Amino acid sequence: MRIALLPLLALALAAQPAAPNIPGGVKVEKDIAYDTHKDTRMDVYVPAGAGPKPAMIVIHGGGWTGGSKESMLANWVVRYLEKGFVVCNVEYRLAAAATAPAAVEDALKAAQTFLSNAKKYGFDPKRVAVTGGSAGGHLALMVGLTPKSAKLGKPVNVRAIVNFYGITDVDDQLHGPNMRKYAVTWVPEGPNRTELARRVSPITYVRKNVPPVLTIHGDLDQTVPYAHGVKLTKALNDAGAKAELISVPKGRHGFPVEVSNQLYPKIFEFLKVHGVMQ
Repeated sequence: MRIALLPLLALALAAQPAAPNIPGGVKVEKDIAYDTHKDTRMDVYVPAGAGPKPAMIVIHGGGWTGGSKESMLANWVVRYLEKGFVVCNVEYRLAAAATAPAAVEDALKAAQTFLSNAKKYGFDPKRVAVTGGSAGGHLALMVGLTPKSAKLGKPVNVRAIVNFYGITDVDDQLHGPNMRKYAVTWVPEGPNRTELARRVSPITYVRKNVPPVLTIHGDLDQTVPYAHGVKLTKALNDAGAKAELISVPKGRHGFPVEVSNQLYPKIFEFLKVHGVMQ
């Protein structure tokens, strides 16, 4: 279903603070290798306190061609650390290193590696969610929705997905009015291009028994069309899955901190309703 619109004004992409404040007592393990490529690394943040804790997998955006896990600290990682989550912040191969479906394969492998270390990091493997923005939102959706039949990697069991303006139909961005340079870079010309785009699209894997999905999307987004979030939410609900959409009026691609401050209470409520937070 679509939940109430936020009463917000026109938005602009906010710059991330240069030095985010990691809460006291948090233990950090940096650049953990989850595969052999130099970019297949992740950071794990473990807050103080008794466990088992909830956990969040965070995946950065950048059109599968740019971005880094470090960009996710201030407005993503810290938000969950402050709520007592163990956080896994994922890096993956960008298009310059490997085109599609490499980023999806990496995200799945990173999530699987993290989940297999639940005891080490003190979190409950049954209370893990995944989130990301833009291409990171796409990868978060793929982590939560991809079945074994896709042959993209071992399926991952997460409790919920929080998707910020993620690409839901990759083929839509390879041609026509919604074509985007980042998409055609990640999925280059080839004999099986359409089939590959379908394999790496969350909309392909809509079905009833998937984790609940919360999508947050600005209705003036010029980078990933707002229709991507609308169509995925409708398709999931039509299939009998649980899906919600927060529409941000006049919202573009990326939200300032003051807007995020209004969004995160709704996100945390969603995570409580679906058993990630207690």
